[in-house]
Amino acid sequence: MAYLKTIDPGLVAKIVGSYIEHNEIPPGELPNLIAVVHRSLAELGKPAEVTMVPTPAVALNRSYGRHFVVCLECGWRGLTLRRHLAVSHRQAPAEYRARWRLKATHPLTAPAYSERRSTLAKQIGIGRGRQTSAIAPELAAPSGKRRGRSRRLPPPPTVPNQSARHMRHNAQP
Repeated sequence: MAYLKTIDPGLVAKIVGSYIEHNEIPPGELPNLIAVVHRSLAELGKPAEVTMVPTPAVALNRSYGRHFVVCLECGWRGLTLRRHLAVSHRQAPAEYRARWRLKATHPLTAPAYSERRSTLAKQIGIGRGRQTSAIAPELAAPSGKRRGRSRRLPPPPTVPNQSARHMRHNAQP
């Protein structure tokens, strides 16, 4: 069980009385003041909680350029940070942005790389949906001629499938 520190009520009363002599507080706030003083005295021997503010590997204004992005955790430099964050630091992009207090517009992909991928996708036609060509209306028009194999030909002859096992038993020495 955790060690409970006992606080002398006389000490709490002295501190609160001294505070009230020099400061004016409403009577309704007196119980809160006593509780705060008591809690503060109980926490005197405990180490203070230190919140470590992370130090980035590079300055924030140097964390990206036209042709690269830099990881603030370790200084890794590349074209895109998403995979690096997932593999090396086990972080999602949202966690990374929250840890370093980055805006949602802070790039995780190099701008030039994004532009290059965008132009390539536009050239290929990704994201445009189905496009009808000029030839399509001609093909879609019904014609009197029937498509496919004519039905006058008989079906091709079927050859019975002889397995290798069957052939071995019937083979003559």
